[in-house]
Amino acid sequence: MIKVDDIHKSFGDEEILKGISTVFDKGKTNLIIGQSGSGKTVMLKCLLGLFKPEKGRIYYEDTAIQDMNDEQQRQLREQIGMLFQGGALFDSMNIEENVMFPLRMFTKQKKSEMLDRVNEVLSRVNLENVNKKYPAEISGGMQKRVSIARAIVNRPKYLFCDEPNSGLDPKTATLIDNLIQEITHEFDMTTVVVTHDMNSVMEIGEKVVLLKHGKLVWQGTNKEIFKTDNEDVVNFVYSSDLFKKIKEAQLKEG
Repeated sequence: MIKVDDIHKSFGDEEILKGISTVFDKGKTNLIIGQSGSGKTVMLKCLLGLFKPEKGRIYYEDTAIQDMNDEQQRQLREQIGMLFQGGALFDSMNIEENVMFPLRMFTKQKKSEMLDRVNEVLSRVNLENVNKKYPAEISGGMQKRVSIARAIVNRPKYLFCDEPNSGLDPKTATLIDNLIQEITHEFDMTTVVVTHDMNSVMEIGEKVVLLKHGKLVWQGTNKEIFKTDNEDVVNFVYSSDLFKKIKEAQLKEG
């Protein structure tokens, strides 16, 4: 569980986050959504400890990041898995070496133990016999699955995903969404996904937080998002590509 309590973050005279409070639940896919410039990325970096809020506190379980000593912060970093927007695989490393990288960084396991774990997580994301291939030799969807394998190789308690479907076709994007949700439930992780994709909201939005101009303007589930009369939600949904496709299909049928 991650609790956000009244966080404010500014750069110069511009306040980006304006008093956000929410809770990201364990064992659920928690989505942060909003248009460009809404504060999603800044909030993600605050959650990761990369940015320090001027006001407010961020709790991992019962301990605020601000109260952690250096050793506690190091232990927290070991418990975090990160899926970057572009995948962020190392081009000069093969798939096996990419997935093994966090194990080399944070553990003292034997090479055979690390290799067993690499093969385990690659199998979990339905990728086998790709160990010696390089990122450029596999598809974009496969690269994302490799990135997921690397993100979970250390058995993290917390998984962060930054626009995980960026650059993927709709079918592959849905597969990645479903895989993230399956892994979240299977390993009982606290997963936070930053996205602007309504398809992801409808697929895996067990909790959805909508930001607008640095403020939290609505939160709920993907089942509630089409039922609310909240003006900011309605405007966000109606402007989405998914809604436009639904309306086009309805017009064709009618």
